[in-house]
This record gives sequence, structure tokens and C-alpha cells, in this order.
Amino acid sequence: MIRIQKLFFMVTLCISAPAVFGAEPAFLIVNDIEIPIEVHQAQGEVVAIWLPSEAGPQMGDEQIAAGLAANGIEVWRVDLVEAHFFPLVTSSVDKIPAEDVAALMRHAHNVTGKKVLFVTTGRGAIAVLRGLHLWQLNGGDSRDLLGVILFSPKFFVETPDPGMAGEIMPIVTASNLPLYIYQPDQSPWYWKLKRTVPALETGGSDVYVRILHKVRDRYFFRADATEREKQLTANTPQLINQAVSMLKLLSQQSRRVQPLKITAPEAREGKKDRALSEYLGDPNPPPLALSDLNGHPVDLNDYIGTVVLVNFWATWCPPCVHEMPSMQRLKEKMSGKPFVILAVNMAEDKPTVQEFLAGKVNVDFPILFDTDGTALQRWGVYAFPTSYVVDKTNRIRYALFGSIDWDQEEIVSKITALVSN
Repeated sequence: MIRIQKLFFMVTLCISAPAVFGAEPAFLIVNDIEIPIEVHQAQGEVVAIWLPSEAGPQMGDEQIAAGLAANGIEVWRVDLVEAHFFPLVTSSVDKIPAEDVAALMRHAHNVTGKKVLFVTTGRGAIAVLRGLHLWQLNGGDSRDLLGVILFSPKFFVETPDPGMAGEIMPIVTASNLPLYIYQPDQSPWYWKLKRTVPALETGGSDVYVRILHKVRDRYFFRADATEREKQLTANTPQLINQAVSMLKLLSQQSRRVQPLKITAPEAREGKKDRALSEYLGDPNPPPLALSDLNGHPVDLNDYIGTVVLVNFWATWCPPCVHEMPSMQRLKEKMSGKPFVILAVNMAEDKPTVQEFLAGKVNVDFPILFDTDGTALQRWGVYAFPTSYVVDKTNRIRYALFGSIDWDQEEIVSKITALVSN
């Protein structure tokens, strides 16, 4: 029978004696920081420390933890953001002290005698990499760590403004760890694997990657989860067990790291404003030559003399779906003027898009198919939706990532000014 206990740890760098889990709360005393923890006990040889993402603890996490315990992996679900009374925003995860993660690593092994596995999602990857880097620098024994499982990790400082190159966090290239990445393909981060995996390997990390097809980021705690996502959530304990089997092949390797001398840049506080702003990148647009729903070729170069809204979107992206009706209204407002919308779909098949257009939105502007993500990568898309406004001389003038209402007065005024020039 699996028992779940809610405990509280006091985290400090000086551990006088290992705590023992029982009916009473246990404490890890370090720097007087009290960390909420929920323990799913099991008798196997692995203890998994589960750190939530920037979204905070979720019921889906608990469901998967219970499944892991049933399969013999003990799970400690900890909340280091709450422990420090940080607000629940992305930048708070970056502020988690590396000492907290390192102390949890040591304590979990000392208390249980088991190999330690870290599991996290999204931005939690940075906190784990930093903490384990510190643990290694302080003499941590590689044999005590099984590895790290990352679900759709976010390795960039922040989502860059359109036209700007995304900056990878310095800890990514400094890490030397056994890593297993589960990456949904309905995610902008799927398209960055060609950059992020080599960055991880720079420091010596061994990286396994498994693509999760036709599911989105955070699939196991989405309120709008599809049936496929719900089924995969139920199967995720088995996925993690499979990753554990692979990581066991690497865990005996001796791993060394060097002190990180580069100061990590700070992500901005809060969310970025969603506004159509002046484009700061190279104004010359990358190539865009794709086929539309009818198989006809469409080339951006054929629209010189016309203002073009280039929009990168996907049917599985709720903000994309939200903004498309306003794009249709914008098109209607600009009727009879040299203006066109080219909506570039991200690597979905024609039947999926046709079903979406028939049942969810009613638009009549061209839908283009970027079947292999080439256009997305050329245009430097880091988030869905991302939009660019190209003027009549074929130069990018405005851009934004995220959804907006395209028929609002300010937007219409900006586009009308371009059309009139």
C-alpha cells in the first residue's frame, strides 16, 4: 500500500543527523528555510525528487508520483518557490538557491540510501541544473545520482522578442549530467532541440531525447487536455520507468564540472506586454515559399507592393485560436486595400487543419503549410503565435509574439499607415 505524507523540511547546509520519515513531520535544517514536501513512499532502489515548473504544484504531478510509487520509485514532491515565499511567476524559479537543490540531493541519498533521480518540467530545469552543478563542485559522488528527467525543458534566458536570438542560460553548457528529455512535438521548444541538445553536450552531459507526438507542453496538467494527453498522463509513470532504465546505463560514470564563471543574465520580471512593436531584427525577411490548402505555391516575394501580415500558428495553440477571428475582421476592414494575411501552420497535416477551419474558426485568408519547420526556424520563432508585419517594400516593420486582437484601433492605424505609404 502506498502512503502519502505531507512533511516539512528546514533546509540548511549543515545537516546534523538524517531525518527518518514516519507519522511525525521530519525536518532538514539548513538556513532556517522550511520547504513543504509530499512523500510517496516505495520500497525500490530509486528516490525521485520532483520539482514543479513555473506553474507551481499540480494535480497531474501528484497523479504521476502515485503511479511511480506503485511501480517502486519513491517520490518527494517539493516546492522551493513556496519555501522562499516567491510569487508564482517564471522569474521566481530562477531565484531558487542552488544550495537548496544540492542539500536535497545529499539528504535524499543519506536518508534513503537510494540513488537520486530529479524530475521537473519547463523552467524547473534551470534550478535543477544549478543545484546539481553546485553539488558536484562540493564533492558530490556521481554514483549517488541516477540522473535527471526533464519534460519540455526551457533552457533560454527568456522568450526573445521576434528577430532577436534566444540566449541559452550559461548553466546549460556547464552541466555534466545524465539527462533524459521528454519533448512534446506540439511545442516551440521541440524546434529548438537542434540547438539545446548540443549545448547540453558541451559540458559533457549524456542526453537521451524522446519525442512525445501530438501532445502539448504541460500535457499532464492542462485544463483543456485532449484524450490523447489524458492517456499519456496515465502512461507517464511507465515513461519515467523507461527513462530510469536508460539512465542506469550512465550513472556509474565519474563526472567533473568546472566553476561557472559567467554571470547568468536575469529574465525580466513578470510577463512581456503583448503589443505590436517596431521590429528590431534584420528587416529583410527570410525566405517564405510554401504551399496553401489547395496545394498552390505562395511566395512572400510575390507580394511586393502589398502589406503582409505573416502569422505563425497551430491548431493546438489556444492563443492562436483566440486571435484568428480578429485577424479575419482585420482583413475585412482592409478590404480593397493592398493588404494580405499569410497564416503559416506549424507542421500539421492538411486534414487536421481542414477539420479545425471547418469546426472552430471561419477565416478565408491563405493558410500555408510549413511541414518540416524550415520557415519557423528561418524566421526565429520561439513562441506561438508569432506575427510579423511586412511593408510594401518587403521589409519587416512590426512584430510580436503572443496573441492580440488585430482589429483594435491602434493596430488598424499602424497597418493603414503602411498601406497608405
